Amino acid sequence: DEEAFKRIINFPSRGIGQTSIDKLIIESKQRKITIYDVAKNINEFNLSIGLKIRNKINDFVLSIEKAKLMLKESNAFEITEEVIKSSGIYKLYKDEESLESINRIQNIEELLNGVQDFVDTQIYNSESKGTIEEFLQDIALVTDLDQDLENQDKVSLMTIHLAKGLEFPCVYMVGLEENLFPSAMNMNSRDELEEERRLFYVALTRAQKEINISYVITRYRWGKLIDSEPSRFIDEIDEKYINILTPITSKKENLSFNNINRSFNSNKIRYSKPKPRIPGNYVKVNKTNSKTNLFDDNLVIGNVVSHVRFGKGKVLKLEGKGNDIRAKINFEKGGIKKLLLRFAKLKIIS
Repeated sequence: DEEAFKRIINFPSRGIGQTSIDKLIIESKQRKITIYDVAKNINEFNLSIGLKIRNKINDFVLSIEKAKLMLKESNAFEITEEVIKSSGIYKLYKDEESLESINRIQNIEELLNGVQDFVDTQIYNSESKGTIEEFLQDIALVTDLDQDLENQDKVSLMTIHLAKGLEFPCVYMVGLEENLFPSAMNMNSRDELEEERRLFYVALTRAQKEINISYVITRYRWGKLIDSEPSRFIDEIDEKYINILTPITSKKENLSFNNINRSFNSNKIRYSKPKPRIPGNYVKVNKTNSKTNLFDDNLVIGNVVSHVRFGKGKVLKLEGKGNDIRAKINFEKGGIKKLLLRFAKLKIIS
């Protein structure tokens, strides 16, 4: 992909000017080879490019070759994380401190989270290790299925900024968590926090009939599972306008709900809180003494376990909680792996 090569050879800036890039392009056309092949073998061609620029081009080529070597042994997340670090793209946006750069950082974070989730799914549900090739194929399939059919009912997915001026009968607002909304990058001053609060109001008023607000207990941030905390904005909603759908014990005593359904119109229809009830399909699970049940307190760091695919291994680390507990295990066959216990099907040996 030569167009992609042209875009990234000096982005982020590596001090390789357009004049030098043009010389690579001309040489590639004359020799009828790719621009990358010219860059890779730059010292073999008689190009009027100084030694300093040649070294920078060589460094760029080495970073590409390193990523190519990782294709054989590493999964899609490991490669993506390495490219983000080595390219300097995260540092570029971090140093800019603009609204656009903040959005781009968040996009990079979501990319990492999506890749990690894909790798986990591939490892636990198939014999694959979640390669970058499989990830790209998966994305292509999703894109093909995601065609916008104008004449069919559909969900409109957009940011709050893009939703300004629009209204919908029913709105779902997700991710109402501290450091997400309000954003950790917009809590340095009272003015920044107030701007986040105004944005929250904009989101609420997009709904004509009802708005469903939700947050999660744990989520991936930069490929790592961390605990989340409900947004302070949820506390600021008058409880008489709230209909709690899923009562849940929260970390904070004054935050005892997980999924909120707030319905309203110009007449301010009020809702009473329903009493928590046991779902009809609720089944009480008796505690088992089987050592294959890894959701009890039996699994600890240092345990030796057995996995169908990776064989015997030693537990090095445990993180997360509930259904999202992950174990870092050093397997005799597969090396160090991070596994979600709810999928891993491990057996404790000792």
